[in-house]
Amino acid sequence: MRLSVLTIVKNRAGHLAQLIEGLRRSAAAPFELVVVDMGSDPPATIGDLPFPARVVRLDGGGLPLAAARNAAARAASGDYLLFLDVDCIPMRGLVDAMADALAANDALICAQVRYLGPEDARGDWQEAELLGRSSGHPGRRFPAQGIREVENAGLFWSLVFGIHRERFFDLGGFDEAFTGYGAEDTDFGFRAREVGLPLLFMGGPGAFHQHHDSFEPPLQHLDDIVRNANVFRVRWDRWPMEGWLAAFQKLGLVLWEQDRLSVHRRPTDEEIAHARTEHAA
Repeated sequence: MRLSVLTIVKNRAGHLAQLIEGLRRSAAAPFELVVVDMGSDPPATIGDLPFPARVVRLDGGGLPLAAARNAAARAASGDYLLFLDVDCIPMRGLVDAMADALAANDALICAQVRYLGPEDARGDWQEAELLGRSSGHPGRRFPAQGIREVENAGLFWSLVFGIHRERFFDLGGFDEAFTGYGAEDTDFGFRAREVGLPLLFMGGPGAFHQHHDSFEPPLQHLDDIVRNANVFRVRWDRWPMEGWLAAFQKLGLVLWEQDRLSVHRRPTDEEIAHARTEHAA
């Protein structure tokens, strides 16, 4: 089994440590772990592991998500790629289940994610306890076991997904025209659909999403989201992230015309604080 686990990180040392701990407990060790560090301070480290692992440094500022995922794929040598966001803890059976699913399917395969509360997965933890405390995503329903094909390419998510390495590069990887945060994963799902690559939801072992402050809407990424939404609109003749764009418009942050979106003003510190404290998840 040659399955490479890939993650990207910037200043999330605690989350990365728990992701690695999940891999350490895995029923089947991955072929390797590749971590792309997008400029953490201090730099990301991984320590000694019972399987090959390395850190790749990516120069540049911001959060170059598309470029970082592509760099991770280029550095990998496995036949299969399992992408994990750094705030995800893989369940004990995920590596094995994803390898089996990819061996049986030439597809884009998303595994389920269960969301943890603020006090979960801090210090010592047991997977059975996390299963009991966590909850699934309300908008993405996964089968209890096995595989289900999903017609809506917009439901692809980059939190936890697997793909054949060769197929990833056939698709051209994530499009680096999407710079920073937002829409690069939806574009990837749409391009997979364009070439007939099925989107599958895999039940059973998945990952736990570690709690952290979040913003709803993500005001701290306003410029990236506006820029990337315009790129997506030109390419696909539709708008991505419409809930966020509508929230930006309601706050008077953007001018949203039929074919063009632009930043009207920057959010205030008070608006950013409200988005974080009222909607932390």
